[in-house]
Amino acid sequence: MSDILTLRRILSDAHTLAVVGLSADWFRPSYFAAKYMKEHGYRIVPVNPRHSEILGEKSYPDLKAIPFPVDLVDVFRKPEDCVPIARDAVTIGAKTLWMQIGVINEEAKKIAEDAGLEVVMDRCVKIEYGRLFGGLNWMGVNTGVISSRRPTTP
Repeated sequence: MSDILTLRRILSDAHTLAVVGLSADWFRPSYFAAKYMKEHGYRIVPVNPRHSEILGEKSYPDLKAIPFPVDLVDVFRKPEDCVPIARDAVTIGAKTLWMQIGVINEEAKKIAEDAGLEVVMDRCVKIEYGRLFGGLNWMGVNTGVISSRRPTTP
């Protein structure tokens, strides 16, 4: 698991997030998380072969079809689907492979880390962003982050 400073740095440095498995259904967790991140200034790149557009953004069938650099690959797929996604994340030169809550695959982690990518597993980008950059505490949630400094938003 990544520590608070590492997660904060990853989310601060990332600007373009490719969301693998992003659903076009508004009630799905992937849609909710991607919409939140888009509203907070991130460029969202849907990766879903069943849709041509999601959240007003062109959707790509896979990571290798994206014609521009991606900072972070956010995976909303089953753990057994993660190995080829990790390989593609390496191929496209992503900096981080982020596997969502419940998505744990040690082989995918090793592939990405061996190629120099940072890896976050079993965490949600939306929850971590809110926790680390001040969004959750407005709702009375104890984020567990104690600091005398206000975090800067990416």
